[in-house]
Amino acid sequence: MNLIATRPHRAYKQPLDQQAGGPLLHPPSPMYPGRNPGAALAEGLLMSPRHEVTPPGAEPEDAPEPGAFAHRPAMLAEVVDIFSAPSLPEGVVVDATVGAGGHARALLEAVPGRRIVGIDQDPDAIVAAREALAPFGDRAVVVKSRFDDLAAVLDELGIASVAGALFDLGVSSPQLDRPERGFSYRADAPLDMRMDPTQGMTAAELVNTSSVDQLARLFVSHGEDRFARRIASAIVAARPMATTGALADVVSQSVPAAVRRRGHPAKRVFQALRAAVNAELEVLPVAVDAAIDRLAPGGRIVVISYHSGEDRIVKERLAYAATGGCSCPPGLPCVCGAQPRLRLLNRGARKPSPVEQETNRRARSARLRAAEALDPAKLLEDLKERWRW
Repeated sequence: MNLIATRPHRAYKQPLDQQAGGPLLHPPSPMYPGRNPGAALAEGLLMSPRHEVTPPGAEPEDAPEPGAFAHRPAMLAEVVDIFSAPSLPEGVVVDATVGAGGHARALLEAVPGRRIVGIDQDPDAIVAAREALAPFGDRAVVVKSRFDDLAAVLDELGIASVAGALFDLGVSSPQLDRPERGFSYRADAPLDMRMDPTQGMTAAELVNTSSVDQLARLFVSHGEDRFARRIASAIVAARPMATTGALADVVSQSVPAAVRRRGHPAKRVFQALRAAVNAELEVLPVAVDAAIDRLAPGGRIVVISYHSGEDRIVKERLAYAATGGCSCPPGLPCVCGAQPRLRLLNRGARKPSPVEQETNRRARSARLRAAEALDPAKLLEDLKERWRW
């Protein structure tokens, strides 16, 4: 079993002052020169099950109580500002992690002519988003799907290109706050952790069938360097394990007391298991590339991540698109024919404001990266003029 979703790669980006106006200088391809890295990451990937399109206002069978899935979206003002720019083309913005519909609702309110396609794999989120977006009528469509199936969702809706794409990654407040979902180590509940409780293996199955080496590698990939093997060995020795409380206790007892005093030692372990159960790091680069492919000229992509592994992938995919995958030596004009597809909107990742970090605890680790799709025809004309072809 391959538990490690992706291997970390270094990412490069074109300096902002070189993206327009000066000689087009590209660093080497951050992945494999001469090869599409998105395809490399997608090899062997099992795609999500067929999605279900549901109009706002409809109620599925066995739906939870309306309003039960409440979530405070992170960096809401920044997202609205990016997607409210006058230069943004008309059309659809895809909210690929619609959740309770907080970001989507704000975008629909900010731009009267805007339309939203909301995607989520969590059935509870679908109900909440449908309720939140119902007042906007046919301006909003909610789709049950995993976001790596974004291209198929748009094809089924007859949408060739989009004005924007938004990803708000990670686990939501309702998922953490509902013990029965098994995401949190703060309450004893079934060890589940699936974003879609109807699909895939549970965290209990993963914990009870993986070897010490596999678990240790998984924990290391999520920052648990020093005690990864120690924790993995303790978990295997304590199997079978069925609840979050049992797992949290084993992890806590397997590390020194000094470590426990710095915070709950199960945090990274639970984070790693959740990512593996939901194939989060596998599907993310595929989904980001699919969104970039669908952007109309001037369209924008925004990704909010909460973990260094997620942010590294996002940075890499945006950087690759911003350089066109150029394989020329750094510091020299590009002669390999690479064509940049994006312009990075900010240098590095933006963080929440001090006020939001103070008032929204779960937004403190948020990192926002954004880019704008270039017009290939305009770019070619600019290059011809610059080099006087």
